[in-house]
Amino acid sequence: MTDLIKRASAEARAFQKSRRNGESASKQKISRKSKRLANGADLDDAPLIEAPRKPRFAPVTFSEEGGVRYLHFGTEWVQGAMRIKKPDHIELEYAQQMMAWLLFLETPKRIVQLGLGAAALTKFAHRFLKRAQVEAVELNPAVVVAARTMFELPHDDARLTVHETDAWDFVNDRANHGTIGALQIDLYDATARGPVHDSLAFYRAVRACLADAGVVTINLFGDHPSFVRNMKHLNTAFDNRVIALPEVHEGNRVALAFSGPALDVPFLTLQQRAKLIEAKLGLPARQWLKGLEASLGGKQARFAI
Repeated sequence: MTDLIKRASAEARAFQKSRRNGESASKQKISRKSKRLANGADLDDAPLIEAPRKPRFAPVTFSEEGGVRYLHFGTEWVQGAMRIKKPDHIELEYAQQMMAWLLFLETPKRIVQLGLGAAALTKFAHRFLKRAQVEAVELNPAVVVAARTMFELPHDDARLTVHETDAWDFVNDRANHGTIGALQIDLYDATARGPVHDSLAFYRAVRACLADAGVVTINLFGDHPSFVRNMKHLNTAFDNRVIALPEVHEGNRVALAFSGPALDVPFLTLQQRAKLIEAKLGLPARQWLKGLEASLGGKQARFAI
């Protein structure tokens, strides 16, 4: 990975400006106070110097290598990517797997992404899944700015909405319950130690958001203690209707959780569906099926969950 391209985020610039203004004001106060101290002023009147507040979010930074632009939160951890010559293409393998719900659902009316990142999933759904209302939920306004200025996310329109709010508040808003067909969750901060929301209460609220037949895909960190905790909470919230694909990249594991009627379909039918996805959308859907079979222990005649 090349060195990070250091670009100040919106909140970092605001913080630095505030700090400079604060330092200037403090220096003026100290200068005036020093004159009084020189004249024998009481030390009790010395100015209170407050430490500057840290930004609420980690800085948003970027790097580029081999024609791919990467999103970071001030560390080497990759939070998203875009091939510059193919901005609507989903570059990372785990992000492609986040679309695996396509094996089981026709395009739903509403597709939601929790955690915008580099907007790969949001852009893809907006461009190619024309029948869907596409939404993303992102708490950090600087990530939204980065997605639009550095990763070519379009501005909101009749089919696209970006909500600047916390994913917890979004899934607990009753207005969203029972309305989402496909929900994609990729919620990581700068430490990348597992999803920032992973409680049983969170996943129960996620399930409540799904329509009568819905699928959730979740990006988990396989080689980390958080994986076991997340799978436990997911299985409890979704009545054990959860399966995780094999690990890709440096630890990413995508889990699928199902809600609605029981699913029992021949793998041959899924193979036909996968070929259609590959032909129309260019996604490696047959690889997803191989991953499902591997997670189930080998070749299967049917997929039941």
